[in-house]
Amino acid sequence: MEVNLRLDKNMRIIGTNRLGLETHFDTSPEFGGEHSAPSPMETMLMAMGACTFMDVVSILRKKRKTITSMTIKIEAKRASEHPKVFVKSHLIYELVSPDATIEDLNRSIELSQTKYCSASAMFKLAGCEVTWEARVIKP
Repeated sequence: MEVNLRLDKNMRIIGTNRLGLETHFDTSPEFGGEHSAPSPMETMLMAMGACTFMDVVSILRKKRKTITSMTIKIEAKRASEHPKVFVKSHLIYELVSPDATIEDLNRSIELSQTKYCSASAMFKLAGCEVTWEARVIKP
């Protein structure tokens, strides 16, 4: 795997993968940015969320469950001293489905968090506590 990064302007950075797809990064004005894109640390949280999101959706679909919609909200805490790594993250999964149960969702999340999600594993191996909760809403 290889990616490339280049400075666009001020602190805005554009990352490109081998297919030419771009990810934009920026920071706040106090650090020379313009708030034009998520920060690298926000992007890391989003990447972890996207990784487990894809796992859970895939597992639920294999169980032949209907996914009307799904969201994940991530609340995270960083260390107060540099390097300000993530020390705690809490994921709140919310699934809207006419036929999935809370047990279906919990098992899918458990498999993602303990077996499949490489991004969550990286957070955990770096010492970040990763917790989660789940909600199923019937449409």
